[in-house]
Amino acid sequence: MGGHQMILSLDQGTTSSRAIVFNEDARIVSQGQYEVEQSFPHPGWVEHDPEQIWASQLAAARDAITQGGIMPQEIYSIGITNQRETALIWDRATGNPIYPAIVWQDRRTAELCEEIKSKGLEGLIASKTGLVVDAYFSATKFSWILDHVDGARERANNGELLAGTVDSWLIWKLTGGAVHATDVTNASRTMLFNLHERCWDEELMEELRVPRSILPEVRMSGSKFGAADAQWFGTEIPIHSVLGDQQAALFGHTCLEPGSAKNTYGTGCFILMNTGTEAVVSSHGLLTTVAWGMGDELYYALEGSVFVAGAAVQWLQEGLGLITGPAGSEDKAREVEDSEGVIVVPAFTGLGAPYWDMYARGAVFGLTRGTTSGHLVRATLESLAFQSRDVIGAMEKDAGMPLTGLRVDGGAVRNDLLMQFQSDILGSEVTRTTYAETTALGAALLAGLTSGVWTREQLESFNKAERVFSPVMGMDERERRYNAWKDAVARTMGWEKHERYQ
Repeated sequence: MGGHQMILSLDQGTTSSRAIVFNEDARIVSQGQYEVEQSFPHPGWVEHDPEQIWASQLAAARDAITQGGIMPQEIYSIGITNQRETALIWDRATGNPIYPAIVWQDRRTAELCEEIKSKGLEGLIASKTGLVVDAYFSATKFSWILDHVDGARERANNGELLAGTVDSWLIWKLTGGAVHATDVTNASRTMLFNLHERCWDEELMEELRVPRSILPEVRMSGSKFGAADAQWFGTEIPIHSVLGDQQAALFGHTCLEPGSAKNTYGTGCFILMNTGTEAVVSSHGLLTTVAWGMGDELYYALEGSVFVAGAAVQWLQEGLGLITGPAGSEDKAREVEDSEGVIVVPAFTGLGAPYWDMYARGAVFGLTRGTTSGHLVRATLESLAFQSRDVIGAMEKDAGMPLTGLRVDGGAVRNDLLMQFQSDILGSEVTRTTYAETTALGAALLAGLTSGVWTREQLESFNKAERVFSPVMGMDERERRYNAWKDAVARTMGWEKHERYQ
């Protein structure tokens, strides 16, 4: 292996654009990072400036190359990973965006989604796309821009406009407008992609009013997406992988076998389980999504999220003043032997999968005169593990396969007490890996695999376990604790509908 087989990973996130250069052992050589500004023009609206997304990503990439003292010729391949569902539309001739990028968190199309539901299209959309009807996904955002920018629909129908998610925008800019494409993972988040026929769906494009003429060509995640033009880095560099951020994290954890899963503990938790080459449609309100496409095969995943994870730890600090910082939560929780029957259900904004109750509200159960702040903190940490088990349990039922092990990343994974409890309550090994940056790593690994730098066997050895937590809790206690949690959750449901609020 020559020293010229480095891989440049572009990681375009919601708050920053990062670029990391990995060497042939998949180790980080250098990196660059620039913030991306979010703007909130109205309550519930979230926008990015497409030109800033591109400029920040290009600058981060150039920084990574310069700071690593690397010759551009040494970079063998580029991998791209991106914030998902964020929607952009630009002019095919000039490359100028016709409107700001509408970010995944944006809720402006909620009414449009209600209209779609009232037409009875939920079942159709779920069966074709694996998604629930929600403002989160890209289709209604594309439609909104076409409806709210003067003459946009007409220009779209005349073939003058191009649309895409962030990956498509970056590919188009990098290739100097030569390639208008997306990958199967990003396509699967639009609400327009048919998982079973592996293409844009005619019926959905018509119902959601997004013309075929503006959509990118869909390619496998691990395939050739053209090359970065020589004007950007001084030499042409081929693009060999494109993955949405959560899928890239799954790949970065090398969860390549069915039943393997990862959990990213952030403000919320993102849990994905590889279900192999079968698209499993969920009966628990989980999302069915494309994990990645390689060769001529699509691999699928189930995805579920916990709304409140790190946010509950923040509440202990800012709302209650019980801890001085997230790191203090472990010390505080260790002041007590266990939570002594205290259960915290952090349903601050309702409950997500598998309960789906937007009227639920947070609650604390099992308080006695002996309850201390240590018990409250410990019970709050435990709620992250309970909620993750709820989602993983639903995945196991949907997929008809057991969890083979959970790999973890994100802010809260440094908390040994939480990771041990997660292992105990799942009755499964929890593996904390050496890389904190699994997203960028995933895009790099797939680019390296596609371009022949690595074999699949090598990938397994790259993101090694830093520590493996194994269950020590007995089966009886595990089920007793988990049943108490489910009982507590049931008691929080429908709270906002109580008569006293009417």
